[in-house]
Amino acid sequence: MQTELHIQPTHSLDRPPVLCIVGPTGAGKTHLAMTLAEHAKSIGHTVELISMDSALVYRGLDIGSAKPTKAEQAAVQHHLIDILEPTESYSAARFANDAKRLCEEIRHRGHIPVVVGGTMLYWRAWAYGLSSLPPADPIIRARLDGQGKVIGWPAMHSELAKVDPITAARLQPNDSQRVQRALEVYEITGKAMSELLAESPSEDGREGSAIPEWINLISLEPSDRSRLHQNLERRFDEMLVGGLLEEVELLRKNPGLHGDLPAIRSVGYRQVWEYLSGEVDHAEMRYKALAATRQLGKRQLTWLRAIAGRKTFDPFNPDELKAAIEYCKQSLSK
Repeated sequence: MQTELHIQPTHSLDRPPVLCIVGPTGAGKTHLAMTLAEHAKSIGHTVELISMDSALVYRGLDIGSAKPTKAEQAAVQHHLIDILEPTESYSAARFANDAKRLCEEIRHRGHIPVVVGGTMLYWRAWAYGLSSLPPADPIIRARLDGQGKVIGWPAMHSELAKVDPITAARLQPNDSQRVQRALEVYEITGKAMSELLAESPSEDGREGSAIPEWINLISLEPSDRSRLHQNLERRFDEMLVGGLLEEVELLRKNPGLHGDLPAIRSVGYRQVWEYLSGEVDHAEMRYKALAATRQLGKRQLTWLRAIAGRKTFDPFNPDELKAAIEYCKQSLSK
């Protein structure tokens, strides 16, 4: 059986750990990273940012992905942004390889790599590897997609619960991408995804896993969930005013794009795509997009809280945000 490439990161004791800034969507990761980069410049260092975000890799997905602005990208070198067409796919294993390579290249230039983002499957692949899971099978995946469209993803979730109740219990019934992947893994291997991950617990990166010594993990975790939700609601409305509908309408003109592609499944894009297809009205589109965004943030926090040894700061607390900035600044001099 083929498996995804297992990546063994290298670490040299004469170099500081790679700083990685994570947190749920809307927590202020980009702001912290840009603040750190500006400070580094003021003391004669150069920071280069490596995006750990599954939506930012796609060209044309700008507004709905909260992609760093052109000005921000001009001020600080960003990597793994706009590297693929939305018709293409990107994997966690590929990210792990890319991030590892970029860290080495950035350090070779005498600069400082900082990884920033909230795609936690990418984090797991980069930090621990993914040797236990098989690569995607396009034939099986297409068939599962077809089944999902016919009977609905809650019904597919029920099928998953029969063969892998542990994985099913942590997935939302409508989380088509993850339900599909778990069913695909079971069909390819004959084993539940939870069983495969349990066979290599050091690679799972979920249940109390320690952070590898070559990573310094900074986690922005808002304590006020209602305030985070309000911020996310305001941000999505600003995206709508800022041209999100027009952005997706332009994407829809590409004959190679459809609603089952990973790019279009991204939170926000999927719901707007459904609206422009006439499947839902504007109010339902907005409701579903906000619900999906909140669910994403909840999943991200669940991942983060299971990682032992992370440095945690509340970005909504001014003192803690200041402490996070100072901590990151100090890491530059180590």
